[in-house]
Amino acid sequence: MSFEETPLAVTDTHALIWAIEGKRLGKRARRLFDSADEGKCAFYIPAQALAELGEACHRNRVMLDLPFEEWARAAFASGKYHEAQLTAEMVYVAQRLYSIPERGDRLMAATAIVLDVPLITQDSEIQGAAGVECIWS
Repeated sequence: MSFEETPLAVTDTHALIWAIEGKRLGKRARRLFDSADEGKCAFYIPAQALAELGEACHRNRVMLDLPFEEWARAAFASGKYHEAQLTAEMVYVAQRLYSIPERGDRLMAATAIVLDVPLITQDSEIQGAAGVECIWS
């Protein structure tokens, strides 16, 4: 894996959607997504975030340029995003994060912890409880 394709952070679902839609990202988060667009870094997409994006597309809350599966396969093939498959270790870590009320958020925070990279999120509950560097503003 080259430096340009080295994953820099895990993205949560909202950050991913807002980056796709070109809106509402914090300054630091926007700079990172712009760097990824320029091929200078890449992000992990947790399995949970990918599932949530797929559901948002199915419900017509998010419109992609391609059908969901084609978009996801192209995104992973581009080197801008890497799959973060859910592992047992991530589930174990998530079990220690019940101060984060939503299961999906716990799993995304656990993904960042296990992969030892920051998490791109605006969610204050995650930022306060995860014990992982969070990037947003």
